[in-house]
Amino acid sequence: TTSRLVDSLVGELLEDTCVNPAFITEHPAEMSPLAKYHRAKPGLTERFELFVAGKELCNAYTELNNPFVQRERFAAQSADVDAGDDEAMVKDEDFCVALEHGLPPTGGWGCGIDRLTMFLTNKNSIREVLLFPAMKPEQNAPPPPPPGDDADAKIRALCAQVAAFGVKPCCGV
Repeated sequence: TTSRLVDSLVGELLEDTCVNPAFITEHPAEMSPLAKYHRAKPGLTERFELFVAGKELCNAYTELNNPFVQRERFAAQSADVDAGDDEAMVKDEDFCVALEHGLPPTGGWGCGIDRLTMFLTNKNSIREVLLFPAMKPEQNAPPPPPPGDDADAKIRALCAQVAAFGVKPCCGV
């Protein structure tokens, strides 16, 4: 998709050159589906990212609070999902309905502890510093149990051993 192509080009040609603290600003609307459109520059958004030593530390933008524009952007993102873009967003109608009830002008920025840890430990991938193992891909999956292995029987046997010491096991034995 166009947004992935632009993102890849920025990653390859621009982000690594941001050694000193640098802000990349005014992202294309296709890359920023939740960011408000730029007040003076059509096609761009009010968004910036802070880069230091080639790594993104912060992402910030003015929140889009127009439900009609938000629906259009979600529709475009849904088309990108259908085209195979795994980073594109799907339409969130509940969010659009909430916008119809009124969202005051809002802005925000995010500097996650994971990105800061990535920066301080000189890691190149955020997956290397994630605290939650379920979020990390397994390097080597555990081997399957051998044929005839009855895991439930082993658990029952262990619970019976625990019960023999006068402790009531949680497995109901």
